[in-house]
Amino acid sequence: MHTVRNKKKLLDRVRRIKGQIEGLERLLESGNNEEVSLILQTAAASRGALSSLMCELIEGHVRDHILNDRETTLQEREQAVEDVVDIVQRYLR
Repeated sequence: MHTVRNKKKLLDRVRRIKGQIEGLERLLESGNNEEVSLILQTAAASRGALSSLMCELIEGHVRDHILNDRETTLQEREQAVEDVVDIVQRYLR
């Protein structure tokens, strides 16, 4: 499974995202109007990092569980495709 195989890498990314979000929180708490540009940059960077993580997770899922999983039936793979489509649709809303 890709999340087990890449666990350390994924957790490192999540921790970096967490740090970005905590930095955003500190900026907002400071109430300094001169930092609006920095707040926007930090929010955009956080969103980009989270989107990148989501893409990596989806790609790993598709490759490991849909494309390469020979032990599942066609019906199970079709359901896995539907699950991914549902997740992508919810994520893009």
